[in-house]
Amino acid sequence: MAENQHDLDEIWTQWKDAVNMSPSQLEAWLDTEESRSVGQKEPDGGESVGHRSGRRIIGILRTRRDDLTGEDVEHMRKVVGYVHRHLAQKPSKEDIETSKWRYSLMNWGHDPLT
Repeated sequence: MAENQHDLDEIWTQWKDAVNMSPSQLEAWLDTEESRSVGQKEPDGGESVGHRSGRRIIGILRTRRDDLTGEDVEHMRKVVGYVHRHLAQKPSKEDIETSKWRYSLMNWGHDPLT
C-alpha cells in the first residue's frame, strides 16, 4: 500500500482523468513506430522518457489501488503534471490526429481524441 494514503487519495482522481487509455490500449500503442518516433531520447539513443513512462503506467494500471507504493504515487504525480502541461500546448495549425503532440501524450497514457 502507498506509504501515505492521503497522497494517493489526493492524486487518484487527477490520475484517472489524465490516464484515459486502458493497459491494453497503451501496450498496443507503445508497440507502434509512431510511439517510438516521439519524445526525448536517452543520451545513448535508446528509449524515450515518455515511452519508458508508458511502460510504467501499464504496470500501475494493472496494480490494485491498495498495492500501490509510494514510488507509484510519485510517478502518478509526474504523469498528471506532464499531461496537464502538454495539453496546454495544443497545436493550433496541425492535424491533431497524426501530430507529435498527440503521440507524446499517448506515450503518457492520454489520448486527447478520446
